[in-house]
Amino acid sequence: MKYAFKLLCAAAIALGLAGCIAAPVELTTQTETRLKAQAPVRFLLTYDDGPSASSFWNPSATVLDSLKVNPVQPDIKAVFFVQTRAPRAGNSEIGRSIMRREHAEGHILGFHTATHWHTNHRLLDPQELEQSLTNGTADIAAITGAAPILLRPPFWNYDKRTFAAYQQHGLHVLLTDLSANDGKIWGFNASPRRRANMLRQLSEVRERIALGEFPTVDGVIPVVVTFHDLNRYTARHTREYLQILLDSAAATGVRLADKPFYDDHAALQKAALARTVEQSSEPVQLPGIWNWIWDHDAH
Repeated sequence: MKYAFKLLCAAAIALGLAGCIAAPVELTTQTETRLKAQAPVRFLLTYDDGPSASSFWNPSATVLDSLKVNPVQPDIKAVFFVQTRAPRAGNSEIGRSIMRREHAEGHILGFHTATHWHTNHRLLDPQELEQSLTNGTADIAAITGAAPILLRPPFWNYDKRTFAAYQQHGLHVLLTDLSANDGKIWGFNASPRRRANMLRQLSEVRERIALGEFPTVDGVIPVVVTFHDLNRYTARHTREYLQILLDSAAATGVRLADKPFYDDHAALQKAALARTVEQSSEPVQLPGIWNWIWDHDAH
């Protein structure tokens, strides 16, 4: 199963490199009219798999620097879904110092994993999953002073059993609307089709916004975007990715709020909670190939 999954991911990367990203969905007059009745969009940035434990040009620290100072909007806040027990992530002094910085700078620490590896929770037996959730929430609480309330399962994958375990720990599942497809797989660390990828995905999300499928929170529609702060390419291009999101919105007819990104911790948390999955049976829409991977296997 693990080998097949890796092959699937490698195939997806190969397709992306070959340029096989579909063109943006055409903006019709009907969709344009419907969009005018909807609130403007604000991007809700999330980062998975960190923090980096690297002592050489730490990518997580670089992401934080770029969110704080950039030409688009200063002091952007994000949700960091962390791996608290991975030795090359949060189970290191450097990793813990990064998490302390994330909290101090007003970002949100969400739970991702508390296992040695980036393990699908569905592969853990009940005791292992319980131990992981207990350890992870305690690790984050030791830094922030409170247990986390947001969780993103590895690979966005869960089932009734794991979802029930999350609920018992007061954890709410936040998935994503847009993915930079920047996960570090087999050492691959680039994204030559990053603009085409975001354009296509945002045009698909725009169609759902026009149909009223997204909630409005404090006058804006939160659209969740996923990156990986362990990825050095992502870290180097964080400021460019911010501009790509703005350019993609303009190109697809998506109206943005005056502040296109969240810069307040409380507002960010409120918006994230409004976008969480309420029941394990709730149909979800993941970007790209992920729906196809999990469609008949999860939820």
